[in-house]
Amino acid sequence: MKKWLTVFSLLLTMVVALSSLAFGQGSKAVDSDAIAAITKLENDAVRADLAGDASFYQNYLADDWTGGSSRGTWDTKQSLLADMKDTKNNKTNSSSISELKVRVYGDVAIATYRSTYDALIKGQHYARTVISTDTFLRQSGGWKQVAGHSSQAAK
Repeated sequence: MKKWLTVFSLLLTMVVALSSLAFGQGSKAVDSDAIAAITKLENDAVRADLAGDASFYQNYLADDWTGGSSRGTWDTKQSLLADMKDTKNNKTNSSSISELKVRVYGDVAIATYRSTYDALIKGQHYARTVISTDTFLRQSGGWKQVAGHSSQAAK
C-alpha cells in the first residue's frame, strides 16, 4: 500500500508539473500574439499621424477613449478626430517611437514608450520628446486603446 501511495504521489506530481508547464506555454503564446498586435498598432499609429489618417483612429480608439496630452489637456476620441480633420492647424511633420514595452494581463494590455515628434497642434508648433502609457482592451478578438497619457520627457 505504501509503495502504491508513493507511485501515485509521484504520478500526481508529474501531472501537475506537466499541466502547469502546458498552461504556461499556452499563456506565453497568447501573450506574444498580443504583444505583437499591440506593437503593430503603436507603429501603425505613428504612420497614421504622419499621413493625417483619421480613419485609423476611428477604428483604433474605443468610443469612450480619453487621452492626457503632454500639453496638460484631455482629449476624447471625438476631439482628436476633429483636430485631425483640421489640417490647417494640425499636422505631424515627424514622429518616431522607441523603448516600446508591452505587458499583457489577460484582456488588458499596457504599452509604454518614448515618442519624439515635431508637429503643429491646434495652431502651435511643438518639437519634443514625451513618455507615454497606452491602455488597451481586447474586444471582439481585436485590441482597442481605451486610454492614453503622455508627459514631457526629462532632458
